[in-house]
Amino acid sequence: MKEYDWVTIPGQIPAKANNYKIVYYNGHPSIGKEDAVKKYETAFYWYCPAAMRNLEVNVPFEFHIRVYFTSVSHDLDNALKTVLDCLQYTKTIKNDNKCAKIVAEKCVDRESPRIEFKIIEL
Repeated sequence: MKEYDWVTIPGQIPAKANNYKIVYYNGHPSIGKEDAVKKYETAFYWYCPAAMRNLEVNVPFEFHIRVYFTSVSHDLDNALKTVLDCLQYTKTIKNDNKCAKIVAEKCVDRESPRIEFKIIEL
């Protein structure tokens, strides 16, 4: 079992469920990401420590996360999917289907929204 250090990613995490739009490729409709999600993914990549990028964790893992929102009105569950997708984008994890357990905490910090997470290989 390997446990990685806590990582902090600054910024308000967008809710993935609310940030999709219909886009057209060669005249066919498809689902595309809103700019807020694209920007967050890019910021996540640069704030994610280089040591965490390209880990490609490919074993069952436990995911611990604290999400600091600017207000209580945000949904914790929508943030989880965004973060797991970002971890795939940075190649920290190979696939989010290896996530066996999530320990999540919703917090409020109006001045400094962020996420803090760690991964424990099982």
